[in-house]
Amino acid sequence: MILNSYNNILVLAPHTDDGELGLGGTISKLIELGKKVTYVAFSTAQQSVPEGFPKDILKTEVKKATAQLGISPENLIIYNYEVRKLGYVRQEILEELIRLKKSNSFDLVFIPSLHDIHQDHTTIAQEGLRAFKNTTLLGYELIWNNLTFNTQCFVELNREHIQAKVEALKAYESQGTRDYLSEEFIFSLAKTRGVQAGCPYAEAFEVVRLFL
Repeated sequence: MILNSYNNILVLAPHTDDGELGLGGTISKLIELGKKVTYVAFSTAQQSVPEGFPKDILKTEVKKATAQLGISPENLIIYNYEVRKLGYVRQEILEELIRLKKSNSFDLVFIPSLHDIHQDHTTIAQEGLRAFKNTTLLGYELIWNNLTFNTQCFVELNREHIQAKVEALKAYESQGTRDYLSEEFIFSLAKTRGVQAGCPYAEAFEVVRLFL
């Protein structure tokens, strides 16, 4: 599978920042290759925003983060479903995904891992699979939520791609100093995946569906 053979890519993020965390380096590389990347965030987690920040701060932050990676503003779609309750509106989400599919010709779709135990991530992974079952699907890793993760696919990256991921995640000031947002962690995981793949840095994905 050659990454450059895909031209119209969809990233499904249950919450703002999930896409950057799971595949920020890959997004940076895809944009560098001149590909169209559409990023869909389903929840801005207003109910979980720390005190002292505007309730819609994550909407502002995801705009900054995705712009940092090179995603055009018109290719950013933000829904406002309630955090931790995406499962309650899964049919509505599925219908939105089907509308997206009908109005676009996506040839590669990224979803959370099917082994992700967060309830919102599970919903988006399952409904993403239902909506795009005839499209190549890759599951991205968020290791703090994964019971297991099958490293079946690697995207070779360079330091600049990982640095772009780091800079994008810096936009999420409202999320504080969580371990998985730290530059040290991001580079360490990318280096680990790079060692597995025989290159300096990489991001790993599960192959959910593959069409050749």
